[in-house]
Amino acid sequence: MKITFLGTGTSQGIPVIGCDCHVCNSNDKKDRRLRVSVCLEIQGKNILIDISPDFRFQMLRSGIERIDAILLTHEHRDHVGGLDDIRPINFKYRMDMPIYAVQRVQAAIRKAFDYIFDNDYPGVPKVQQIAIEKDKKFMVGNTPVMPVEIMHAKLPVMGFRIGKFAYLTDVKTINNDQMQYLEGLDVLVLNALQHTEHYSHLTLEQAIALAKEIGAKTTFFTHLSHTMGSTADTEKLLPENMFLAYDELVIESEDPEFGELESISI
Repeated sequence: MKITFLGTGTSQGIPVIGCDCHVCNSNDKKDRRLRVSVCLEIQGKNILIDISPDFRFQMLRSGIERIDAILLTHEHRDHVGGLDDIRPINFKYRMDMPIYAVQRVQAAIRKAFDYIFDNDYPGVPKVQQIAIEKDKKFMVGNTPVMPVEIMHAKLPVMGFRIGKFAYLTDVKTINNDQMQYLEGLDVLVLNALQHTEHYSHLTLEQAIALAKEIGAKTTFFTHLSHTMGSTADTEKLLPENMFLAYDELVIESEDPEFGELESISI
């Protein structure tokens, strides 16, 4: 079982258009970040969490050819903007794409991509919307997934726990009743936007504190802004067993519960 980080940047990505800061001008591959998304390969199936505007390039770059299901955290465009690019998968595998999301996000998708739902033209993406709910485990094929509600300022966002792995992005706060779903993790992926206070995202300091509270064996930070600083400099600030994720990072586990890591590679 394998986790591939397709994108680890914030909504503008890195480099940011027109920016001449040292991070945007960096030659370090780890400082070049597409919009945030991750692919989980489980029992021969590929589950995508969020489908960013960079989805097409992410798939070509990673060599991943098929997605079997998409889990959406929320409706912001940096997390759903690549939906049109599922068409080659529709065509090649003759499948409608299952998309798991809460009803509010489903409605937003129908509005933003109305041509998908109100058009019988055969060239539009084909999707199957499947509703999920807070506090209710659901199945993606044979894989159980527990949604974890987190708060992006005042907007509820869904994180996802699969076995001993959890993916939480665009977090600012987590209500106490949801922390129970994050107990006993081996691997946590958590957003950390920048060093200075932000109204809807965790700072690095806040993300480290929350990661310590959750207590996963290993934590990776994602959804990073160019104002965070370079990967090389920022990694020096991290506690033991906490790391910055970066594009094309691959982590693998032989544990059927998606537990302790066996390898990390790029």
